[in-house]
Amino acid sequence: AYRIKKYIGAYMAALNGVDALIFTAGIGEHSDVMRHLICAELDYLGVQLDQDKNKNYHKGLQEIQSADSKVKILIIPTDEEIEIAQQAYQLVLG
Repeated sequence: AYRIKKYIGAYMAALNGVDALIFTAGIGEHSDVMRHLICAELDYLGVQLDQDKNKNYHKGLQEIQSADSKVKILIIPTDEEIEIAQQAYQLVLG
């Protein structure tokens, strides 16, 4: 979590802030503990996680930021296999 927080801070500084923080794929999509650890103590950057929404995530695209958060926090499911299949199909078509 610490390493990810370092990257978030670096990119937020380089971009002069962000509109959203996206969690996706394996751990980002399936670990409420990791999302909590990553967002913890980032409120000074406008990142405020809603703990209930974070813990109660089930499936699908969902916003999990608190009402006071200046940055949207989203969980977006991925399907790497379908993405690979679609790109391979496009390559075959030319």
